[in-house]
Amino acid sequence: MNNLFVYCEIEDGAVLDVSLELLTKGKSLAAQLGCKLEAVAIGHNLDGIERQVAPYGVDILHLFDDKRLYPYTSLPHTSIIINLFKQEQPQVCLMGATVIGRDLGPRVSSSLFSGLTADCTALEIGSHEDRKAGKTYEKLLYQIRPAFGGNIVATIINPDNRPQMATVREGVMKKEIFDAAYKTEVVKHDVAGYVSDTDFVVNIIERHVEKAKHNLKGSPIVIAGGYGMGSKENFDMLFSLAKELHAEVGATRAAVDAGFVDHDRQIGQTGVTVRPKLYIACGISGQIQHIAGMQDSAMIISVNSDPDAPINAIADYVINGTVEEVIPKMIKYYKKNSK
Repeated sequence: MNNLFVYCEIEDGAVLDVSLELLTKGKSLAAQLGCKLEAVAIGHNLDGIERQVAPYGVDILHLFDDKRLYPYTSLPHTSIIINLFKQEQPQVCLMGATVIGRDLGPRVSSSLFSGLTADCTALEIGSHEDRKAGKTYEKLLYQIRPAFGGNIVATIINPDNRPQMATVREGVMKKEIFDAAYKTEVVKHDVAGYVSDTDFVVNIIERHVEKAKHNLKGSPIVIAGGYGMGSKENFDMLFSLAKELHAEVGATRAAVDAGFVDHDRQIGQTGVTVRPKLYIACGISGQIQHIAGMQDSAMIISVNSDPDAPINAIADYVINGTVEEVIPKMIKYYKKNSK
């Protein structure tokens, strides 16, 4: 009772990275709360799933195995989580900010009147003093995310209702093994006790999943362009540089909105989160929304004509100059020295 729960997304028998990242963070938060870490796996042919999650410190794994539960459909998964939470009374629930998480999370939080903070960039445990009510709350979940168009970082709390629910994008949290030999208690539930037959009204006849066109999140080198690139043609320079460095190309929201590059390359709060060994930011001012998606890069190089650009403050190296001047020289240098 009153433990921390993580909803695990499963695709083709494998737990997604975003769920493993949340288990890593969840174990740390559970230790601060003095409670257990519990995971929920819903799907079909789930034998062996416990071996995937146990190393991340999961104390209890709740399994719901039925051929009708995979692929994901809204009603049965929602019913399972709602009824399980009514039974177990968790104090915190974490989900990935994925297509599934964005569908499931609001349905569960609305039914349980718990509230939900979407797209968190950080999760912490802390206290809150309500001076008006004369109450002090201990060990609350701080749900931290950019707000008001990224102009501020908001810390959101839920003092009274449970569970405290939050979704987090893939790549925001680090995925780390807690104990390779960790022992997890597996609880296999009777699906019929949680889902009615009417919840299975939707039957997926055929399903197509389009694979990603690039490996932006997994690339060790990312070259990203902002609105300062000026045009789609100038963005082509980044693809030429990326070819020489065997890198991937990313972009800010402003560059995507301007039509310089496709949306699936957007990095930041409303895009993907990356943690490359080298991040080269070209013509990027450094709004907080973008910073949230790349600030954990091992090394950051900023190419910018504005010496006072906010991104320069977090960069390890700053090249002051226009992208039209700098990028062609970089391409020429790497072409010459990579042979």
